[in-house]
Amino acid sequence: MMRFRNFLNTAALMLAVAVVAGCGGGGGGGVAAVSSLSASTVSYGRTMTVNVFGNEIGGTAINMIVEGPCGTVTRVTGGTDLQQQFTCKVTGLGSLIPRIRTPDNVEVASLRLSVPTPQVSMTVTQGTRSGTYVVELDPVAAPASVDNFLAYVNAGFYRSTLFHRVINGFIVQAGGYIAGPSEKAATLPAIVLESGNGLKNLRGTIAMARTDVFNSATSQFYINLVDNADLDYASAEKPGYAVFGKVVSGLDIVDEIGKVPTVVQSTALLNLPSSNVVITAASQTR
Repeated sequence: MMRFRNFLNTAALMLAVAVVAGCGGGGGGGVAAVSSLSASTVSYGRTMTVNVFGNEIGGTAINMIVEGPCGTVTRVTGGTDLQQQFTCKVTGLGSLIPRIRTPDNVEVASLRLSVPTPQVSMTVTQGTRSGTYVVELDPVAAPASVDNFLAYVNAGFYRSTLFHRVINGFIVQAGGYIAGPSEKAATLPAIVLESGNGLKNLRGTIAMARTDVFNSATSQFYINLVDNADLDYASAEKPGYAVFGKVVSGLDIVDEIGKVPTVVQSTALLNLPSSNVVITAASQTR
């Protein structure tokens, strides 16, 4: 019998203090003045929104540049003389500094933010028992694998998928089947194999499953129950499998999945749990 332990995982709220330098006061004379600046919670791979409040900031009275890992800055339509919004997609980790400037390049406000390492929370259910584990991803070592995994997570793809391959003392694998069992087709193109990134298939790490074709990984992933050196990169001819993160909370839940009795369903499903182990929720928590 599986024994799951419930976990409460709450994303930490990121706060930032704006450095505001007023240029004129109250909007008199048409000079842009910023009174406050704030940003949405900053997460890797997601769009950040910066809110600017002040006087005489409509039109092109102000613009924004960003120092750090953020994509093209876009001005949100519908702004007024009192409020403007800008967006950009966070593309990396570390320091992130949005700077508000006038057309003549005078800086009137800025924020100092930090992009945390991304994490994903997954809740797994078997019958009436459920538990949650959290994986921390490594977009520096495995950017293609992390971006691919987060795309599936944020699209809701993994909800209702099964752990369809369970081998105690080896791995648990999910992301390609729903109850039936029926195969769930991938919705994104296969990604390049990143197994030579220096990350190892150690206990608790998460990696991309693939076929015998090296660059064939799509939605399926596995979690190592033990150190599996045989799955690591050895050479160009034996590239192994790409690790892209690790379980940082709830590894005991993963271990319990590994203990579930299995049956042979077909040649494609040789280690299928005898009762469904379902991913009931998956979300990027930071």
